Amino acid sequence: MLKAAIFDMDGVIINSEPLHHAAYHKMFSDVGANMTSELYESFTGQSTLNVCKQVKDHFNLNESPETLVAIKRKHYEYIFENDKDFDLIDGVLDLIKNYHANGLTLVLASSASMPSIERIFKRFDLNPYFKAKLSGADLKASKPHPEIFIKAADASGFKTSECIVIEDSTNGITAANGANIFCVGYDSVHSKNQDYSNANLKIKDFTAITFDKISAHF
Repeated sequence: MLKAAIFDMDGVIINSEPLHHAAYHKMFSDVGANMTSELYESFTGQSTLNVCKQVKDHFNLNESPETLVAIKRKHYEYIFENDKDFDLIDGVLDLIKNYHANGLTLVLASSASMPSIERIFKRFDLNPYFKAKLSGADLKASKPHPEIFIKAADASGFKTSECIVIEDSTNGITAANGANIFCVGYDSVHSKNQDYSNANLKIKDFTAITFDKISAHF
């Protein structure tokens, strides 16, 4: 029986990719890293620190990964505070309310930093619906490693076989598979060059996984 739903944040609850894209590329410009679109897209679903470690190594930068994170975060915070049109992804709030009303325990498992997570939850008043929030930035391993989803299932209080993960990235789907959790691959209009072939279920609209419909898989 389905007991808990684990949500990714970026690409599932919010489409912050344009904001992150702008912040990352401002940071890349600041430190002289000539980023390609292919390399940038390969980072999808990973924590900022993990991305910055790879950027430092790839471009042989003098700056530490932590310095790169701080530069990127400064740009992101400015962009976030000044983008008044930024909103939740269509249909996700209805899905969250549907799951909550039907007794599912909700957990967030995001590669975003906890300050970024808290900023989103405060702006859109999501805290009443979620039992726990996990940040990949606080863990030893980043997606595609399954650590964050294993810990998210633990935080829910239920077995991995009683949980689902909703993800939009190749790295996130790989992480969910590694944790042996049923994975819904959300192929949204915002996703680019991600592989959903290893998801247990692929959707393009959240109405396809309302409580009654997703429960049929358990």
